[in-house]
Amino acid sequence: MSSTPAADGSFYPVGYHAYVEQLPFLGRLTCLARQLEAGSWQEILLDYEVGSAGLADGAWIKITFKFYSDWALFQCEDPTAANYLSAEYQARPCLEGESPATVQELKVRFDQKGHERPFQKAVIIDVIDGYLKPGDHILVRLGDRRAGGPGTRIQTFVEAGFRFRAYIDPVGTSRFAAIPGDVVIDILPGPPAALVAITPRLVRVGEKFSLRLRAEDRWGNTCRDLTGRAIRLQGPSGEQILPLPDTGWAVARSDLVLEQSGETVLRAELTDFSLECAPIYLAAQKDLPFPRAFWADLHVHSNHTVGTNSTEYNFAYGRDVAGLDVLGYTANDFNISESDWQEDVKLCSQVSLEGEFLCYPGTEWCGNSAAGGDRNVIFLGEDVLFPTGPDGQSLRSFEWNDQMQGNALIPGAWPVDRLWKAYLPNPGNYLMMPHVGGRRAILDWHQPQLERLVEVGSAWGQFDWFYREAIRRGYRLGVAANGDEHRGRCGGGVPGTAVFGVKGGLTGIVAPSLTRSAINRALRARHTWATTGERSVALLWSGPHLQGDHFVADAPVTLHYHLLGDAGWDSLSAWDHRGRLWNRNLQQEAGYSTNRLRIRWGGARIQDRYRWAEWRGVLRCTHASIQNFRAQGFEHPEQFVRRAGALELAFRSDTYGDSDAIELEVSNLATAQFDLQVQIGAFDKLGSPLRPNPHRHCPESHWRFSGSELIEQGQLRQELGGEGLFLAAERLSAAAMPREIRGSFVLEPLPDPLAAHPVYLSAQQIDGSRVWTSPLFIEPAQAAPPS
Repeated sequence: MSSTPAADGSFYPVGYHAYVEQLPFLGRLTCLARQLEAGSWQEILLDYEVGSAGLADGAWIKITFKFYSDWALFQCEDPTAANYLSAEYQARPCLEGESPATVQELKVRFDQKGHERPFQKAVIIDVIDGYLKPGDHILVRLGDRRAGGPGTRIQTFVEAGFRFRAYIDPVGTSRFAAIPGDVVIDILPGPPAALVAITPRLVRVGEKFSLRLRAEDRWGNTCRDLTGRAIRLQGPSGEQILPLPDTGWAVARSDLVLEQSGETVLRAELTDFSLECAPIYLAAQKDLPFPRAFWADLHVHSNHTVGTNSTEYNFAYGRDVAGLDVLGYTANDFNISESDWQEDVKLCSQVSLEGEFLCYPGTEWCGNSAAGGDRNVIFLGEDVLFPTGPDGQSLRSFEWNDQMQGNALIPGAWPVDRLWKAYLPNPGNYLMMPHVGGRRAILDWHQPQLERLVEVGSAWGQFDWFYREAIRRGYRLGVAANGDEHRGRCGGGVPGTAVFGVKGGLTGIVAPSLTRSAINRALRARHTWATTGERSVALLWSGPHLQGDHFVADAPVTLHYHLLGDAGWDSLSAWDHRGRLWNRNLQQEAGYSTNRLRIRWGGARIQDRYRWAEWRGVLRCTHASIQNFRAQGFEHPEQFVRRAGALELAFRSDTYGDSDAIELEVSNLATAQFDLQVQIGAFDKLGSPLRPNPHRHCPESHWRFSGSELIEQGQLRQELGGEGLFLAAERLSAAAMPREIRGSFVLEPLPDPLAAHPVYLSAQQIDGSRVWTSPLFIEPAQAAPPS
């Protein structure tokens, strides 16, 4: 129908102006969902209403969310499968005199890095062969169930105000503008599935300490609002009933004192849910030279950069839920605005209380690896020198945030040695740590007065190769492990299902008190050990010298060690700059079983950001039956081992430098024949999750071995390249592995070009968890005096 002429003789659709004036120019995105359970399966409908601008032929729309969300990856191939993504066009009725839109097709795809940080994951819709008119709708279904699919698995961690942020290129120029008004959804924890205890693990007799018990859902989120519920705690002094708060985190705290030396075992149960906590092991020592083990996470993010939830939330979580003694707040230096930084520094001071909880402000220098790579700066003193130095020069690597003026990318303190210059006049006020994250640190750069610890593990993975390199180069660095946790679960938080694939680490600290001066001295003195998130203890000393100390010796020295765990220790090794000095195989020491073994795999593909290896395998056992099996080291519910037939087990897991395993009991190990086939996959920015991306250097491995070979050798191993990729078969004992190990060994003087001989310990438990001590640096008497 033709348009009716206006009073001035011009033609346009009747009522067009009145209609489009009530539409936003760029349109609007809406969603009915307001709250979702973390890790649940859903169908989410996102409704984009075209704005008064309309959409040209060749226009784009991006619906983005943060890269570090572990929402399951979408696919556009199989509408009957999980995480199916669809987009469809629905036209509004035409106005009088208005032509219909001519769009022929919408093409939808998913790109893990389809937009700018932090909103990098992008559902992208292309307008094909025609235009859309104002008021038309594009319906995007995440987890479209209409063809029978199960929906989409949403992100597994809680977030107040998860956001979908939409961008539009309305005229097909590939220049995007944000559509005003984000879709905001609260991701909430599920019901209790586990009860978890937090303790110091090692305390001095008669010293007060805190035990925390928290209820977690199946994904490791702390539950909330368990009104009227309580925890029953059974200990040496009898039974306690610890009520949970009606609102807020489901965490109970009890202050305890152990009056006798030795091991104490506590037991706890979440009433009404019949959830029992694993046995809670505590060791008390009368002559312990420090009050208890102190625990730190020195690498904690918030949503002022790329973390999840507010800075206040993360600090409270670290103190009240994770039970940290020390928290190091970390702001990505390029990403933090000056106003947010000042607010966060003030908050660090407000939440700190000596004897209870210390919170340090810090930054992450985010220069590329070619310029030195990531370094954390922890401000130990009152002088918080950032974002500019005394000379007014920028101490950022560069600046790129929402509040900056202009879009130019201008370098600041770049490369990393220019950063050091600002802090070298007073090095005791700072602690710097090279670490492996996205832009991994390159140890060609090192400043010994500022850099005192190296990060051996985080939620990004486990990097003992990094620690070994530092020691091999002769650097006098101690060890730390931290969260670098972007998901709001600092202090050894459990991983999600993507990018951050292992538990965040913890740094153990030996210090006489929980005061700023004592902790500062201990950190800079390298009086530390590192764990993969567990409250395991690893101590190494020689006479009065603690791990991290540098001392002179003119005769053989005796080194003592003491390790405390919970799952049971599997192996213990001593290392120096040349490699491994010796190894204790605790399974062998306990005596091998005649029918038990373990299949283990692990490592990483590369040292850089997308390092993980995706393992998909089948183990076939013939000439003996698999009587029992158990997974060890698997991080989340989507990793599994299952029977795939009478003779086979199928498994799936990802490793980030860690290892996973299947423990097996077979009817006759001597006659058994094993056939292990694995495929190894890699990160794929654009590909479909239905079509794995093979690791180009070793896409698969096929390994056959016999039980008799394993009996003869004790351990068999296949090296698969990459950064320590491997397969192994290992005999196991039927005995329970020890939770506590003590011992000593003698070290002969070693004339060495490094001047000081570095010696440290590394150990692993049967569940794959690990510890590392800082080295003792032992210098021959004729060498130069220590620095």
